[in-house]
Amino acid sequence: MKTLKKTLTNTFAAVSVLALAACAGETETDDTMADDTMMADEASAPGTIVDVAAGDETFSTLVAAVNAADLGATLSGTGPYTVFAPTNDAFGKLPEGTVETLTTEQTDKLAGILTYHVVEGAIDAATLTTAIEAAGEGGHPVPTVGGGTLTATIADGAVVLTDATGGTATVTATDVEASNGVIHIIDTVLMPG
Repeated sequence: MKTLKKTLTNTFAAVSVLALAACAGETETDDTMADDTMMADEASAPGTIVDVAAGDETFSTLVAAVNAADLGATLSGTGPYTVFAPTNDAFGKLPEGTVETLTTEQTDKLAGILTYHVVEGAIDAATLTTAIEAAGEGGHPVPTVGGGTLTATIADGAVVLTDATGGTATVTATDVEASNGVIHIIDTVLMPG
């Protein structure tokens, strides 16, 4: 028993000496590797809401609209924001010529429409769903940065947003991460009224 105890003690001492020697032998190369790892992590982190949308062709109309309404800097700010992002197909549901008119002649109206899709704070799908369930049958009110309110409900297992005009949009994908918030994808453009 004494021999086993002595062997374990000697083994522990040897391992400790090796560990200390290894720590003492660290060089600037190890620090450089740590810096490279941090830079790689930062490079692979998602960009802002605008960066994420611009990186996906599905949102090219939305990105063009954000730029026309001069909201790019705002949506690239610190946030956090939750954006209910209409796809190109969602914009395609608008009457012919509407997008062109909004992006060229009615940019103030366009800004109002776009900010109606933005909510302060990063609200993930689980949090939104819980709030809807707690609100009950009338739905959960979602105040937007544009000053209006959306009503969130659940229908057939999907989150549905009702706008001020009574129009609805279904959330088709959730929790797209951005450095300054979260994006939920919707299938229809919402109107503030």
